[in-house]
Amino acid sequence: MNLEHLATFTVKLDPILELGGTHWGRRRVINIVGGSFEGPRFSGVVLPGGADWQVVHADGMASVDTRYTLRTHDGAHLYLSTSGVRHGPAEVMARLALGEPVDPSEYYFRLFCRFETGDERYLWLNRTLAVGTGGRLPDAVRYDAYTLT
Repeated sequence: MNLEHLATFTVKLDPILELGGTHWGRRRVINIVGGSFEGPRFSGVVLPGGADWQVVHADGMASVDTRYTLRTHDGAHLYLSTSGVRHGPAEVMARLALGEPVDPSEYYFRLFCRFETGDERYLWLNRTLAVGTGGRLPDAVRYDAYTLT
C-alpha cells in the first residue's frame, strides 16, 4: 500500500456539548459549523450541519465519529464520515481541553475516512479508502487525508 495526499481539511466547530457519562465513557457532541478543504483533485467547503459524536473514555482517549457534507469547488455534494482516536499524555490532553494551542506531534490523532456521492465526477471517492492525521485547534480540527493506493 502507498499513501497519496487527498486533501487538507479544516473543520470549524461549535463549543462542546457534554451529554454525560455512559457505560462507554463521557458522551459529547460537537457541532460542525463550516470549514474548507483543498487537495490536488478537489477542493471546496464544509457545510454546516454535521457533528462529531465523541466518547471520551476513562483513560482519556477520545473515540471520534463524524458525519458531514462537503460542497466541491464545482458544485458536487459529498458525504464524509470519519472514525478515529485521539489520545496522549494527560497533561497534553488537559491543555487541549482548555483550548490551548498544542503541537499535534505531542499526541496521537488518526482518522479513517469514507466518502459517498452520486455525482459522476466524484464516483471514484465511493471506491476510495482514506486515512488521516490531524490536530485539534481551539475552534476547529485540521487534518490531512491520504488515499490508500
